[in-house]
This record gives sequence, structure tokens and C-alpha cells, in this order.
Amino acid sequence: MSSSQQHLAFLCLGTMGYPMAGYLAQAGHRVRVYNRTETTTRKWIEEFAKYSPQHAATPAEAAHGADAVFVCAGNDDDLREVVLGEGGALGAMKRGATLVDHTTVSPKIAREIYAAAQAKGIGFLDAPISGGQAGAENGALTIMVGGDEDVYQLVIPWLECYGKMHLRMGPSGAGQLTKAVNQICIAGLIQALAEGLAFAERAGLDGERVVEVISKGAAQSWQMENRHKTMLAGKYDYGFAVDWMRKDLAIALSVAEEIGAPLPVTAAVDELYREVQTRGGGRLDTSSLKRLLD
Repeated sequence: MSSSQQHLAFLCLGTMGYPMAGYLAQAGHRVRVYNRTETTTRKWIEEFAKYSPQHAATPAEAAHGADAVFVCAGNDDDLREVVLGEGGALGAMKRGATLVDHTTVSPKIAREIYAAAQAKGIGFLDAPISGGQAGAENGALTIMVGGDEDVYQLVIPWLECYGKMHLRMGPSGAGQLTKAVNQICIAGLIQALAEGLAFAERAGLDGERVVEVISKGAAQSWQMENRHKTMLAGKYDYGFAVDWMRKDLAIALSVAEEIGAPLPVTAAVDELYREVQTRGGGRLDTSSLKRLLD
């Protein structure tokens, strides 16, 4: 079967999954989607109508007969329900098919699904993503993969439909562990940027000019380049929500406790995000840490 004739399923059309499923359809694959919110499903079907997509009432219906099933759910519980629950995808998948999970979840559930998939002769990869909404919409995501090498090699053409970078990090769970590292690094960077910008303002400096010069040196980062303008403007609706970041940091902190890895800065930033939530900012983007300093 040629790459243009693959039967794929995509489960959960959220902020990230919606455009990712679209890229698979645009690449010529036959895509069947499932989403709990019917209005979103209808919108996606209409937007990509020229690619003859299909929709399903349950994850199992979407996964039936598919060569590969992709998931981008919300958290451990959502993923377990969509994949392993009653009417879940895994029970309907054919032997030899592949399941790819793009949700950021705990390594524990990744390994749980891997074992269940192995028992059915189905390949499974935990493949969390980074790049935010813009990365998904532009087909420029970074994908961190855990699982078997042969399964990874099989799915590379699909991953490249919406990913600019992908790499297998090790066995099952390694993708999720790598995503935890990603979030640990981001959390500290954002807080440092928030403090730096707040300091500049209090010191009477022009924040834009400060960034113009320091961004050409060792302080440069993706967060500085893409978020400093909105942070200086006090606008915080341009990316990954605080609620989701706290979910991810909870995973990182839990694993850190298990393996004895100290994360003092991450723990402190997590508490700051908790304060943002307490003040009603759970749906603001992660750069809203600066809001606490203004």
C-alpha cells in the first residue's frame, strides 16, 4: 500500500490535534476522526472536505481497520478512556497496526499502553510534542519518541507531515521523560524572562531596547524572541495555558521524586503558576508569570 493510500485515524481534535489531523489529510491519507465535541468534528470535516475525510462516533469506530491511530488527548485519564476504556481504540485495532500517542502524560501510562498493545500485536509509541499551537498549525512540531525502533521507523513519514524534528529517545516511556525535561527547562526560562523584563521596567529601561541587545547574546531564547513583546504589553493569551503547564510540571515533579532528582527551580515556578491559577489565570498562557511581578 503506498503512503498516499494509508487508512489513518486521529482521536481528539483539540488545539494541537485539529491541525495535525489536517496535515495527515492534506498528505493524501484517508483520515477518520473522533472528537467528543461534535461541533468541532463537523468543523474539521467541513474544513478538510476536499480530502474526503470521515468521522466516527467512538474511538473504536475510528480505529477499526486503520493502519495507524494517532491520539492527542488531555491527560492520563483522558488517554486511558480513549485508548483502553469501553469503546476505546485499542480493542478495535487490527493486528500489525500502530498506535501513536502525542499526549503529554506520565511515563507510567505510556508503559501501560505499550504492554497492552504488545499483547495484541500492535505497535505503540509515546510521542509527546513541543512547539505550541503555532507549531501545530505550521506543521513545525518537535516530537520526542519512546518505543521500539522498528515501529518508529515505520511512522516517520506520518510524523513528518506535521513535525520539523523527531527523534527516538529510547524504549517506551522515554518520549514522556524527554518531554518532562522540556517542560522543566521552559519553566525556568519563562520565570527568568519575566523577572528580567519586570526588572528592566522598574529600572526605567525601555524593555524593547533591552531585549534588542541582550537577545543577540547568551540570554537569547525562544521564549524571549516569541513572548517578550506580549509580556511587555501585559497580554497573555498567545500560547500554552497555565492549567496544562501545571499538569505537565506535576508529572515532572512526580518522576523527580521517584528517581531522586532535585528540581528546586521547577518546584518554585510550579508554585508561582499555582498562584496564577488562584488569581483566575489558569487559561492564560505560560508567560503570565510576569503578571505576578507587575
